[in-house]
Amino acid sequence: MGLETAGSSGRHGDTSGTEATASSGPGFRHDAVFYDSADELADIAAPFLLEGLEAGDGAVIAAGPEAAAALHDALGNHPLVLVLERHALYRVRTPTAITTFRGLGEQASPGRRVRVVGEVDFGATAGDRTEWQRYEAVINSAFASAPLWGLCAFSTELPEPVLDTARHTHPHVVGRTGRMPNADFVDPATYLAGLPVPDEPLERTSPALAADDITDFIALRRTIRAHLRTVAGPEDLLEDFQLAVDEMTSNATRHGSRPVGLRLWSAPGRLVCTISDAGAGPSDPFAGYGPAHGEDLSAGGMGLWLARQLCDHVALRRDAHGNSVRLTTHWT
Repeated sequence: MGLETAGSSGRHGDTSGTEATASSGPGFRHDAVFYDSADELADIAAPFLLEGLEAGDGAVIAAGPEAAAALHDALGNHPLVLVLERHALYRVRTPTAITTFRGLGEQASPGRRVRVVGEVDFGATAGDRTEWQRYEAVINSAFASAPLWGLCAFSTELPEPVLDTARHTHPHVVGRTGRMPNADFVDPATYLAGLPVPDEPLERTSPALAADDITDFIALRRTIRAHLRTVAGPEDLLEDFQLAVDEMTSNATRHGSRPVGLRLWSAPGRLVCTISDAGAGPSDPFAGYGPAHGEDLSAGGMGLWLARQLCDHVALRRDAHGNSVRLTTHWT
């Protein structure tokens, strides 16, 4: 399940504009559709799913309530269309969504794809939005060889940063006149490099814990665990956060360059931790969206992949002093 080169999903695929031709052969297709009304979306997306079913493709809907209802009507409640609850898929952490879609792709018939009409929930905060903006770029690489065809739906009423993401992360766009290459598509690695790291106000306050040159990892782990016992939050989330901090601190002390530092902040409903070292940090812009060594978990390289599953937000930063990983978990 290792990630492939981002360029392998560029826009030099099928340019015929016909869905039947584009459906032939394996590999990921990532299209965007912009719609003004749910009925307009149904007019475009229902034929996409029905033609796929006739050709032997699978069909999945993971859209908002209004869009899903319109699609149901247009499809005549087709019994072979799988409907996934949108929030259960897109409000989880992005690696979970990636794993879910990979699992769907594994169910495709030989030589066919699973077609998905998806409508990402970009969340309510800048941190949430950035995670899902990253997701839209990452899946061009993460799904490069997967038998999936995603038609991502974007209401034209969405905020402009989200619409910009749609324009820049989908190699093809689909409208009433058909499917065509997207001239605004940006290489995924380039797009990811240009995304800013969201601001975290807690970082401007005094940390609850601070270590500037970690030499005793075991003692630090005990100190962090003791502090988290004082935090009023869900036990499972606190344990996940502890594990993510352990993994990232261990990575920095084993693979980074000294000094290794840590800052941890806690506030009602929120935990933030940054782990820094003087090294260059990960060079792969897709790091952490799949195990570094595929399915062989014994080969190592799992820290960032685990952290992305255990925390709500993971931000990588680099400056003249080295690199850092910021872990964030929140609850209500």
